[in-house]
Amino acid sequence: MNRTGSTKERILGAAEALFAQRGFDGASLRQLTSSAGVNLAAVNYHFGSKEKLVEEVFRRRLDALNAQRQAALAKVTELGGNRLEDVLDAFIRPAMELSDDDGGPLFMRVLVRAFAEHDDTLRRFVSENYGHVMRQFSAEFARLLPDLSKEELYWRIDIMVGALTHAMSGFGMMKRKNDVSARAHREQTIQHLIRFAAAGLRAGS
Repeated sequence: MNRTGSTKERILGAAEALFAQRGFDGASLRQLTSSAGVNLAAVNYHFGSKEKLVEEVFRRRLDALNAQRQAALAKVTELGGNRLEDVLDAFIRPAMELSDDDGGPLFMRVLVRAFAEHDDTLRRFVSENYGHVMRQFSAEFARLLPDLSKEELYWRIDIMVGALTHAMSGFGMMKRKNDVSARAHREQTIQHLIRFAAAGLRAGS
């Protein structure tokens, strides 16, 4: 086992859990080192600062998520890309699959905190590093919904992203039944989200 990699991942996992529970300002480095079982020197060695640690918590999840979204969207456009539901699937499915990964729902709570706490530095980091992916999808939605104004489209996309984030966080009322597998429940959620988002995006257009 790569001891360096293991230590770094342990710090990231502990940071993710603390940020979800206490927020970015509320989680101290002392709490982090205690939870991860490392000393402060290890945190400084791997990340340099708390701000960089926060960024790496986001990179660990969002790099893979956005790569998967772009790959899925590329496949849709190669096939013509004329169904709104297919573009929505490319946007929603990778996110819901992330939410089923180990720590996925926890990370979504971290993401919600980032926006709820109005952390401008973190918002800027997310926008600068991942905003281009959202713009790619927004362009596809605009192409498929030409009657919507840019402002109206962005309102609807914002609400759609909120619904997706809520579903990913695990806070929803619709819990998985004992006789339904995790995969089946995830697929149900994806299909409901796609239908809901498609209806909302198309409404009045």
